[in-house]
Amino acid sequence: MKRSSFLFIIVSFAVVFTALSFSCDKGNNSGSEISEGTGSSDDTSIVYMINEISPESLIKIYEALGREAKGKVGIKLHMGEPGGNNYLKPELVGKFVKSVDGTFIDANTAYGGQRSTAESHLRVAEQHGFTAIGDVDILDADGEMELPITGGIHLTADLIGSHFANYDFTVILTHFKGHQMGGFGGAIKNMSVGIASVAGKCLIHTAGASSTSMWNGAEQDDFLEAMAEAAKGVAQYCGENILYINVMNNLSVDCDCSSSPQPARIEDVGILASLDPVALDKACVDLVYNHRNPEKKHLVERIESRNGIHVLTYGEKIGLGTQNYKLIIIE
Repeated sequence: MKRSSFLFIIVSFAVVFTALSFSCDKGNNSGSEISEGTGSSDDTSIVYMINEISPESLIKIYEALGREAKGKVGIKLHMGEPGGNNYLKPELVGKFVKSVDGTFIDANTAYGGQRSTAESHLRVAEQHGFTAIGDVDILDADGEMELPITGGIHLTADLIGSHFANYDFTVILTHFKGHQMGGFGGAIKNMSVGIASVAGKCLIHTAGASSTSMWNGAEQDDFLEAMAEAAKGVAQYCGENILYINVMNNLSVDCDCSSSPQPARIEDVGILASLDPVALDKACVDLVYNHRNPEKKHLVERIESRNGIHVLTYGEKIGLGTQNYKLIIIE
């Protein structure tokens, strides 16, 4: 049987909640083990998956990672542009955020919209129900700080909101979906462009050419590489005090930054989590490509038209993570 056919069958089983028996090594979770990935690294990262998307599942998959979020915990979450409705809702994430005593964190946009200032951003957070369940901190409300980046070719530093220094632990909690510029938006985008200050966002989008404008016409691959470099800056700063969770629901081809995103054309998939952002995003991309619904072609086209996979290839090259992963499905 060809590898692609085998993967399609396995993923189809996962999506329709087929029970497979396997005792995984971490804790008392029970799940199915699938080795996947196409990276060049000899290392393999663990990615956990749970099919049900619920507040309880979010806590369960966090616990499977075995890394405790402690101290002052920042939950990096996109709280949605007004008009859009695909962002992760407070009723889904609230129970988890309270369980780790977390604070919602985000940074202002560089393209305008209703989240371009701390005041307006907080107003959106309130309108969307986030302030009702937890504290919200706009990281660049009082300026920015610089994180060094090693091994990159576009950026030597990542400019992020100064409030980030106040946190002991970071959870990158991401709504995985398509993206107008990056092809897809996953953990790497959420921790790079998402955490960057306005000036930092401009540097990423222009591959280091400008800190005042994001529209200088940088080559697409250069933008994707700069995004991976900025993510590495955050990962290096946090060390082991960071983890990554992707929720694969409302799989529009457009980002939550859109006020009128296209509707999702395929069914929700589940929640995935890892200590490796490259492996996590790679697993999510693979699940899109192997989704049983032929309407996946719209999201696949969005990824391929932006060469979105390049952020994974380059991220692996600079040491952000590996594309080789072992997928463990939690029952």
